[in-house]
Amino acid sequence: MWLAGIAAIAGIAGLAMAPPVNAAPPCWFPPVEGTVADPFREPPCPWCAGNRGLEFDIGGEALVRAAASGRIEFAGSVADVRYIVVRLTNGWRHTYGQLTSTSLELGGVVLAGGVVGRASGTFFFGLRVDDDYADPAPFIGTLQGRPRLIPIDGTPARPAPPPQPKCPTSPTSPTSSTSPANSGHRYS
Repeated sequence: MWLAGIAAIAGIAGLAMAPPVNAAPPCWFPPVEGTVADPFREPPCPWCAGNRGLEFDIGGEALVRAAASGRIEFAGSVADVRYIVVRLTNGWRHTYGQLTSTSLELGGVVLAGGVVGRASGTFFFGLRVDDDYADPAPFIGTLQGRPRLIPIDGTPARPAPPPQPKCPTSPTSPTSSTSPANSGHRYS
């Protein structure tokens, strides 16, 4: 119990510190289990058509989890669609859209892997770097557990540690056009 409290305090304290300039590209938790039904398509102008994030097909109702830790910058509806915007420590912003419910409030903190809300059918996940939309797909990892030894003498195995995101070699720029999450890529 006290270890979880220390981890939460360390996570919140980490929000105040900016990453070093030469930091490795981020590797985020997948926000939902689902298939990318409509990938990022940069609009040619600010008011032109495009897809400013990833549209996930998630089937029935699903939990939406924070891809990374940050502070809630917006919590509300736009044109009857519920959104949460989270500002990360490096200033980037994640947009979680098409939520059916959330308990997060403006100014609150959410830790990576924490529940953002619920969505049903489809879910939108976006990234903004400054005021520019960017493709979040290269930074979304797939959850992988680590190999471990399991006793064969009948003693109970220790619980496995939680899976962590593993990313392919990510681009150094969020505006890079190479993306492992083409349409139809499945995250779980």
